[in-house]
Amino acid sequence: MSRKSLVAFGAVALLAVTGCSGGNSANGGGNSSASSLVIDTAFSIETADPGHSYDPTGNMLAKALYETLVDFEGSDVSTPIPGLATWEQNDEATEFVFTLEDGRVFSDGSPVEAKDVVFSLQRIQGMVEAKPNFLLTGVTIEEVDDKTIRFTTEAPMLQLPAILANAALGILNSDVVIENGGTTDGTDTAQAFLDGTSAGSGPFVLDTLDLSSQIVLSQNEEYNGDEASAYDRVVIRNVTESATQLANLKGGDTMVALDLNGDQVATLGDDLNVDSVASAQTIFLLLNQSADVAGDLANVEMAEAIRYALDYDGLLELAGAGSVQATGVIPPAFEGALDAGVEQDLDRVEAALAAAGYDGQTLKLQFPNDYPVGGVEFTPLAERIQAQLGDAGIEVELAPAPFASELDAYVNGTEGFGLWFWGPDYADSANFLPFAPGLKVGLRSGWDAEANPEIGALAAAAAGATDVDERTAAFTAFAEAMQADGPFVPLIVPGRNIATAGDVTGAVYNSVWEIDIAEIKPAG
Repeated sequence: MSRKSLVAFGAVALLAVTGCSGGNSANGGGNSSASSLVIDTAFSIETADPGHSYDPTGNMLAKALYETLVDFEGSDVSTPIPGLATWEQNDEATEFVFTLEDGRVFSDGSPVEAKDVVFSLQRIQGMVEAKPNFLLTGVTIEEVDDKTIRFTTEAPMLQLPAILANAALGILNSDVVIENGGTTDGTDTAQAFLDGTSAGSGPFVLDTLDLSSQIVLSQNEEYNGDEASAYDRVVIRNVTESATQLANLKGGDTMVALDLNGDQVATLGDDLNVDSVASAQTIFLLLNQSADVAGDLANVEMAEAIRYALDYDGLLELAGAGSVQATGVIPPAFEGALDAGVEQDLDRVEAALAAAGYDGQTLKLQFPNDYPVGGVEFTPLAERIQAQLGDAGIEVELAPAPFASELDAYVNGTEGFGLWFWGPDYADSANFLPFAPGLKVGLRSGWDAEANPEIGALAAAAAGATDVDERTAAFTAFAEAMQADGPFVPLIVPGRNIATAGDVTGAVYNSVWEIDIAEIKPAG
């Protein structure tokens, strides 16, 4: 076994929080109470059961209630660090052995043991309809002893530690959950129980859950990890309008606002803080490679023409704070991401259009018109794309539709020219391999495996790499080839803006769980 390089890390009513703006009487340490923390966000959550949760608000909640074997520090998702456990792996990256930290306990004071890990993760494997189920495909999990768990994978899986940091894979108190309907054979009925109370080892426990209005958390008095909360109560409120979140923040009625766009954060005064970073989502154009869908223009030369016709700085003007140009199908901060994106080159456009057989045909750009991503509205973005391509001699007709109806066309591969987005399911570059020919997103663009075997081989090499340096090189080669010969035009990585009261610190964006509530502290 080769040792990983590891770093040890080691009320329901709003009356309880009215007027709190973050100053409070906190001393910022240990389990000392600092009154209440209020967070505004537009809810995207279906349950408090981590085994069924795979939504932004659900992930944030699961992170607060349940600890995972693996963690990330702050906003950095490039390097997994120990959570509940440290780990070793074999040279083939097919066997991973995790050792639990000594002395860790659940919220009822009982010890966190290997049996709890095995149950929690096998429970998800047994629930085939559960959203996180796919995360553990091809993984065998077994207890070695009370403190040790072995994971065996069917193929090399260097991304397994990053996968195990997903908040949906939080560890449950198996004895409690089994008593309340938990099983690993697919007959599990514990969700209703877990929607009413929590059974984890995280810094908080669940008080109340109302999926339409608010979620209330209390400090876990038994918590003995390294992320003890400075607040004894947290209220997460469902505030669907970003303008209302802004007004609440400015008025002192909330301390953290998660959904402000770039224009809104630009209006904040010096007494408020903003953490603006590029998200992990990529907005892109696809050019369908099926002649049945795209006709004579089903070729990658048309994608190349569009790629070099665009003025990316002009597109970024619509995206706001924190947004950056997409340098490829792998966004910045992920392994293999390219250092720079393409620049407008109209001479190259002319040559590519000739090679594509373009003779003035009008392209119909299909896109969802009611689903902003990271504050980026697709209609003005599509209009600017239309104008820029028109200036380069490419005629575009806009065909907006509601997300619910346009999604079917995108998923079923019937869009000839589409504007869409893609975000990772876990914090690893393997999430972006589906853009390869013959894989999920490639097929949505009518790009089958035979269309470009060379890029398919690069994707396979990245997926199967067992050496870290070789893996980085493989992902970089894949990203470069996709920019040169793929049917996609990466445009923008939208920003993510977390705004807070001036006397609150530690609210930073993380692509896996939005924010780690336990890291939020009173400033000073």
